[in-house]
Amino acid sequence: MAVSAIAGAAAALPTIPTLPATGKIGWLGELGTAGTAGTAATEAAGTVAAGAAGAATGSSGTQSFGRTLVKALDGLQGAQTKADGLAVQAATGDLTNVHDYMIAATEASLATELTVAVRNKAVESFNQIMNMAV
Repeated sequence: MAVSAIAGAAAALPTIPTLPATGKIGWLGELGTAGTAGTAATEAAGTVAAGAAGAATGSSGTQSFGRTLVKALDGLQGAQTKADGLAVQAATGDLTNVHDYMIAATEASLATELTVAVRNKAVESFNQIMNMAV
């Protein structure tokens, strides 16, 4: 699958240091400790961000951006797999609570939209850097 190909490439990215904890979602995708008002986009990113929260840290307290990205993509793939499994159960009549499928499908859809938006911003940023005059 394309996700595993992206994940393999992301794992090879270098480690970069983290910024001091501010209690907010940081540049590297870390989850802070301060509570924030839940918005639909923030809650939809939960699947992707949950993978980012458990990323491995190095000996100097740095977090690998590549590993964070891999964890986030794994979370997205997990959400899609869960929604696909529940869709099969709903189609065969084995699913008793249809709302479980609707919730899983919406989570997978929103996580996919978030991932595509992040990818588009990364490509746009790369293009802007490449077009800079030296």
